[in-house]
Amino acid sequence: MHGLGNDFIVIDNKNNRINDEEAANLARKLCDRKFAVGADGILFLSKSKVADVRMRVFNSDGSEAEMCGNGIRCFAKYCYENKVVRKTELTVETLAGIEETWLTVEKQLVNSVKVDMGLPALERSAIPMPGTGKCLDEELQVDDDKYRISCLSMGNPHCVVFVDEVVSFPVTSIGPKIETNPLFPNKTNVEFVQVLNRGEVKVRVWERGCGETLACGTGACASVVAGKLLNRLDSTVVVHLLGGNLEIEYADHVLMTGPAERVYKGKLFRGIGK
Repeated sequence: MHGLGNDFIVIDNKNNRINDEEAANLARKLCDRKFAVGADGILFLSKSKVADVRMRVFNSDGSEAEMCGNGIRCFAKYCYENKVVRKTELTVETLAGIEETWLTVEKQLVNSVKVDMGLPALERSAIPMPGTGKCLDEELQVDDDKYRISCLSMGNPHCVVFVDEVVSFPVTSIGPKIETNPLFPNKTNVEFVQVLNRGEVKVRVWERGCGETLACGTGACASVVAGKLLNRLDSTVVVHLLGGNLEIEYADHVLMTGPAERVYKGKLFRGIGK
């Protein structure tokens, strides 16, 4: 499945047949685009005692992520269309907490999903980062260059960098250097943001554990939150990502609305990839 080109393998693991070690190994093997299925990550569906369903996210490098905005839209669509949860409002347990989703359904197919992404965490300790207070529009030295960064957590860590022009910006060289900077003990996702006007931005994302992806839901949310806090953006913003557009609203909570698509389905036989 994919959300704006950010693609995932979705595996039903309600029977807990796949343990944590196997999940990480499967992610590393199956997400390889040259030798396997290919994806940015794997979404594992399991039962939950506190929500309708539980989603676990494993990146292509085998690390587990707290939350994924594009992934949860795909996950909600999967659950509805496969009759795991047959309702248009469902709750999803993640490592970042319980997320609420609302599905727009036509002819039994999910066209779009709105997700309540909750409140951003701005304190350094919650991102996490060393020190106290917030990190908004602070200077970060990367090699010989200096960048202004704003950091927050949307259930997972983000570092937002506003740039004059994002298309030609060297995301693939600067992104990994910020991702692994000692400021971020758990590493970080990095968003490079060009403001078009107060209601519209272009964003490229370097995702922790994945590299540059065509879209990142939590990254789009983090970009809008940072822009609003720095008085660069209004409360409702269209985010143009390489894979398409998301609408982000930031008032009491952060709301994200966007599409999700199923590419194909199949069966994975035990022993594949060993």
